[in-house]
Amino acid sequence: MPLVRIDMIKGKSAEYKKQVLECVHAGLEEALGIPDWDRFQRIVEIPREDFETAPGKSDDFMIIELTLFPGRTKEQKGKAIEIITSKLSEKLGINPPDIFIEINEPPLENWGMAGVQKG
Repeated sequence: MPLVRIDMIKGKSAEYKKQVLECVHAGLEEALGIPDWDRFQRIVEIPREDFETAPGKSDDFMIIELTLFPGRTKEQKGKAIEIITSKLSEKLGINPPDIFIEINEPPLENWGMAGVQKG
């Protein structure tokens, strides 16, 4: 059950945002074996004036935070980063330096679902 948060600069179309979500989920499916139905994704749009980035980043810049149950290998996580970046570049023409991906793996005891603590 990955949780996905995508921070991006406000102003993209609904179709563009849907494609971003599809690219990220497809990368998770391919790299980590996540089932198609397991989608807990959200896009947070931030006005350009409130989204500070390094010089040279375009308005396509995004930060993708993946919060995963612990246990994936370094290779699996690297593959997820590579596939997601590749799909976003292929499908939407996003320059890879405009894609930042962070993976968090809180221990199971820090997850709660339906009022029940995991782990």
